[in-house]
Amino acid sequence: VFLRDVLGNSNLRTTTSFYGRFRHFLDIIDPRTLFVTEVVGLLLPNQTLASTVFWQWLNQSHNACVNYANRNATKPSPTSKFIQGYLGAVISAVSIAVGLNVLVQRANKFTPATRLLIQRFVPFPAVASANICNVVLMRHTELEEGIDVLDNNGNIVGSSRIAAKHALLETALTRVVLPMPILVLPPIIMSILEKTSLLRSRPRMILPVQSLVCLAAFGLALPLAISLFPQMSEIETARLEPEIAAATSSETVVYNKGL
Repeated sequence: VFLRDVLGNSNLRTTTSFYGRFRHFLDIIDPRTLFVTEVVGLLLPNQTLASTVFWQWLNQSHNACVNYANRNATKPSPTSKFIQGYLGAVISAVSIAVGLNVLVQRANKFTPATRLLIQRFVPFPAVASANICNVVLMRHTELEEGIDVLDNNGNIVGSSRIAAKHALLETALTRVVLPMPILVLPPIIMSILEKTSLLRSRPRMILPVQSLVCLAAFGLALPLAISLFPQMSEIETARLEPEIAAATSSETVVYNKGL
């Protein structure tokens, strides 16, 4: 019933195009929430081991809840899968972030300025790899049991593991692109701006400028990344399992990718 309601919802139909999805997520993502609390811990330079572990743990704890809440819920997911995905994502994120920081600190051939620049990019590979691990482990049940696919009338045709693989792949790619504008663009932009005479003569302006750069990244780049794939994705019936292809005359079916 939920999936039929989704297909019949005129508001969600506007998200079939990239521009429609971009406008949709631009509406629901309010940059003003940046001023409610500190959301920028992963962007802080010169982090200690404790702060790196803390921010990675906090970020992946949030991601685990997001992945669980926005999964394809047509099949039951046991609590053990949630715990497994949570632990796997946190351990991988912390391990990669700490490992990269240690390697950078031991790289004596780098100048202090170069070492600082590299350290600013450490959160991205840690977060991106952990996000993939988080999605796969949190939604591993979908790969085992498949997800429901629907015809043009919203009728359930069957449960497809192939569609589940496509759903997880699209979600994983989104999770890789998602932190890229936030964790990559601000360090690049700030490394350029910090060399200007304006910020060199007024070091107190670095924090406000960095906040504006992060605000722009969150407010514009984030909905662009989320809009890469529609939540209700379409796939050719011939590419699915033979029993599903034989159960419908529709050339294509849709499935809930999850957010």
